[in-house]
Order: sequence, then C-alpha cells, then structure tokens
Amino acid sequence: MDPQSDPLHTDRHPQTSFQTIIEPFRVHSVEPIAFTTHAERLAALERSRYNLFGLKASEVTIDLLTDSGTGAMSTRQWAGMMMGDESYAGSRSYERFNETVTSITGFSEVLPTHQGRAAERLLFSEAVGSGDVVPSNTHFDTTRANVEHEGAEARDLLIPEGKDSQSEHPFKGNLDTASLESTIEEVGRERVPLVIVTITNNSGGGQPVSLANLRAVREVCDRHGIPLFLDACRFAENAWFVKQREPGYSDHSPLEIAREMFALADGATMSAKKDGMSNIGGFLAMNDRDLAARCRNLLILTEGFPTYGGLAGYDLEAVAVGFWEALDENYLRYRARSTAYLAELAEKAGVPTVRPPGGHAVYLDAARLLPHIPSSQYPAQALACALYLEGGVRGVEIGSLMFGKPQENGTEIPAEMELVRLAVPRRTYTQSHIDYVGEVIAAVARNSQDLRGLRIIDQPLWLRHFTAALEPV
Repeated sequence: MDPQSDPLHTDRHPQTSFQTIIEPFRVHSVEPIAFTTHAERLAALERSRYNLFGLKASEVTIDLLTDSGTGAMSTRQWAGMMMGDESYAGSRSYERFNETVTSITGFSEVLPTHQGRAAERLLFSEAVGSGDVVPSNTHFDTTRANVEHEGAEARDLLIPEGKDSQSEHPFKGNLDTASLESTIEEVGRERVPLVIVTITNNSGGGQPVSLANLRAVREVCDRHGIPLFLDACRFAENAWFVKQREPGYSDHSPLEIAREMFALADGATMSAKKDGMSNIGGFLAMNDRDLAARCRNLLILTEGFPTYGGLAGYDLEAVAVGFWEALDENYLRYRARSTAYLAELAEKAGVPTVRPPGGHAVYLDAARLLPHIPSSQYPAQALACALYLEGGVRGVEIGSLMFGKPQENGTEIPAEMELVRLAVPRRTYTQSHIDYVGEVIAAVARNSQDLRGLRIIDQPLWLRHFTAALEPV
C-alpha cells in the first residue's frame, strides 16, 4: 500500500515533542533466545573451526550476523501473505509486487528474484564479460564474487574519507568521480560495461551516498555512454540520511528522495531481505528492454517463471507491503537512532567504530583496537570470535578474511579496513538487548590485549569467509 494514500500511515503523526525515540511498533509475538555457558560457546567455536557462520542459531544469544532477512514482519505483511496467489504464471501477487517496485523506482522492467545475489548473477551474466572492469564505490562480497565469476575486475573507487574510519564526512559512501574518469580513460570505454553504486555502502561502514554524488556519477556515465546501476538493498536508509544530512532535502519525504535516487540510474539490483522488510526476495529492475529480455531468459533457466522468480506468491505480497513500510519516517528515525545508540555504547567502552554511525549496523574498528594482531592474522575475525565467546553475540568480519586477496606466492593483499559488523535486524531486538551487547563489547575491550590472531587452515575458491576453517595462532 502506498503510504501517501494511507489515512492511518504514521508519517502523519511524527514524534517531534519528546527526546526519547521509541520503537514505532508493539511486540505481537515473541521467540525465545538461547543462553549458553562459556564452556558451551568455546566448544561451539572449536566445532565450527572459528567461523561464526558455522554456529547453530540455537548457540547464539544475540544474533547480529546480518540484517538480511532476519527482521520481524508486520501484521500487514502477515495479512498480505494470506492473500498470496500461488499461480505459476501471471499471479495477482506478482502484479502487486510489480506495481510497488515500479511506483517507487520508476523502472519499467521488473524481474523478481529470490534474493539480491540472484539479481546480481542475472545482470552480470548478461552485461559483463571477461576482461571488463566494473567500477563501484565499494562492491559487497556477493557483488564482487559475481563480477569476478565472469572474469571481470570489480574495482572499488571510494572517496578517501570513506577509507578513514574516524572521518565524520556525512557521505562517506560516495564514489570518487575523478577516479572513475581515470579508470575509464585507463581501460577504455569498451571495457566498462556499467557502473554500480551501493546505497548505503555496506562494506565501508553502512555509509550513505549523497544525491549530489549520484548526479556527478550520472554525468560521468552519460559523457561516456555507460549505464549506471544501483545496489539498492538499503535505499530507504540512504534516503533517510539524505534527508538528515544533505542541504535542501530536509523537507522531502524518504519516498520523494528515493524516487530521485532511482531516477538517476538505469537500473538496480535489490535484496528485499533488507529494505524490503522481508525474510526472502529481491529484484532486478531496469529500463533497457533488450537487456531485460536476456536477463529474463536466464531467470527462467535458474530462478523460475518471470512472474514469480523463485518466490512464493505470499513472499511477493510480503515484499510489496515491506517496501512501503521501510519508507516510513517514524521507522527510519527509530532505525537510525537505535543503531547510533549501539555505536555510543561501543565508543564508551573504548572500542573505536566507523564514524558517523550507519543505518543498519555498527562497525567496530578491529585494527585500532587490536594493533598487536597483524592483518595476516585476521584481527576482525579474532574480535568477532571474542564477542561470541564472551557473551554469545554473533557479528561478522568485514576485513581481510572477507576481502583479502591471496597471491600466487602465498602472501595476501589485506583489506583496507579490519571491521566487525554488528548488523541490527529490523524490528527485532529491544533496548535491553542492545544494552547487553554493549556490556559484552566492554568486557572484551577490557582484555583486548590478550586476544590472539587466527590462521586459515582450509578455504574455498569463492566467498571464503562463509565456509573457511580457521584456528588460533
């Protein structure tokens, strides 16, 4: 449902009179969480070979591994699922999904997928070839892997401020347009099939991209005839930061800002497990009918018929509702503030974080906290394991384990930053849960000098951080 036409929509009653920003929802259903002992957590770490992806959910007390598909759905989403049309072709649920995506993004060609990486695979399989270079502000892990799987280079062109965890630049997710120009000049226009900008910039601390920067990137792309795509997983959070931080947009709604962002692009990939507020789903959308037709043929081969794309009808309904809910101003205000609150707890405990706080996660700066652990021993993974061992809090490493580049001589080019991401699921945890996480962070920080690094003992070819086996040094 379009919130602009909804008489009960909470944007009509913004919280402006009081300093305390409360959760814009009530708890309707509860799920028990696990409490384990230190000995049980140590055994679980050893069994999973110090890879937190290998833990059982029943062994985790507070799960901040990802905000992807882990949030709570609303009563309207659950009600919408009861209307799911499971027709194989041409379902009513697809029509609602398609109308919602088109209304928000303006793109004429919409291909549903089961999640974002499926949309990436469709796009890069058809648009990118061996030897190409795909510039971005920062590719996330699956984006980079899908580009490299085609034999192309995923080149990150983040502004310098985005590489400084302590910089207070309001839009540290911006793409460096001068570097984009020089990249195109270096490799040649024919080897740059598209540019993709991630909003918000997940790998760089959940930092937003300004509309001014998107316009500047658009101008470069237009000058060289290169399509511009968005990785739009957190488009609503990016719109909120534009509203809060970019001059001239304070009186614009998140929906208006989102539409302006999408209007600057030729297409987008999307994981609806983020700002679709759903447990599964995504899309690939664009205006290029020929490219869309090629992607649609591949969609049929790998995902399903184009009107369900690997999703059940009830999933399409949940996503169609969730996109509008993600644009709710009261929700976005609460979302940004609750994340900033966790960052404040970490900083108070003496743990440096990526500044300013992003929308969906707090990023602990492991390199600054653990200067005695070299990047070759994965300090961020060591910190993530310590948080789990101390209090059952599961985060994820975003550093050299995830983004390090092994070399033929046995060495490795480290990542530019060594971060632990604590991603906060949407509408899931209360303030007391976050206070508990803050206590765990503080306990680890008090003994940080005793932490030791890790070494890899086994790893796959692609996306090694998901399944690599490690051991303490």
